[in-house]
Amino acid sequence: MKGKFLTRNWGYLFVMVPIMLQLIFFFYPLLRGFMYSLTNWSGLTRNYDYIGFENFTRIFSDNRFITSIQFTVVFTLALIIGEIVIGLAVALLLNEKIPAIGFFRTAYFFPAVLSTVTVGLIFNQLFNYGVPQIGEWLNIEWLQGNLLANPKTVVGGVIFVALWQGVAMPIIIFLAGIQSIPTDITEAAQIDGANKWELFFKIKLPYLLPSISMVFILALKSGLTAFDNIYALTGGGPQNKTTSLGLLVYNTAFKTNEVGYANAIAVVLFIIIVVISVIQMRISKKFE
Repeated sequence: MKGKFLTRNWGYLFVMVPIMLQLIFFFYPLLRGFMYSLTNWSGLTRNYDYIGFENFTRIFSDNRFITSIQFTVVFTLALIIGEIVIGLAVALLLNEKIPAIGFFRTAYFFPAVLSTVTVGLIFNQLFNYGVPQIGEWLNIEWLQGNLLANPKTVVGGVIFVALWQGVAMPIIIFLAGIQSIPTDITEAAQIDGANKWELFFKIKLPYLLPSISMVFILALKSGLTAFDNIYALTGGGPQNKTTSLGLLVYNTAFKTNEVGYANAIAVVLFIIIVVISVIQMRISKKFE
């Protein structure tokens, strides 16, 4: 009987492991985080008081949160547009028969294998020492200072670094999508007299919609949860111009010791991600 029971139900054992891991490391912390968002816990002691939704009402009058929301929206939109547009353009070029195509495909993917923190620290030094020297050599005034220390240029600098590394994976996704398009369809369109633009918009683009949807979700997730690259590059400065929501949660919890308030910000961020994801999935289904 024991042997027959294991034979019939051994598959459930494999399913139980990931379910238990999800419950322990995702759903339990999620529920605890929501509970702490209703408290004034400092994180330094075990003592705290339940204060209801005071943390949530405080959020929308907090200038730090408003500034952080503004930067996160700009940063996320820049990632989505940049990764889709640049990724598609480079993937189309890499799909052509050009010399040393293998080298170029490897070179474009190289940033994806680097640690995000490592990239941030490297570019931090480049913007601090290398770029100003280039600006002096070319006599370009706005390049002669550290772009990450200038409130007017810091957002552009952070977006540039994020796209330099973030566009690598979309290129691979789009390249795989382009190469999966049936050649007989593209050849038939060319025989019928379709030019390159018509071939792209009427043949290739519809086939690439699932790839675009995937890149959209990845870029959305990277933008809304951005932390490590911004922390390594600017630490949220200058003047909190590059403080993302993730970095704001970190600073609130571990620098000002307002863990309850930090959890409330994290809950709001979670709700924003869920709402946007649901809208995106419904829209993408209409185009499938």
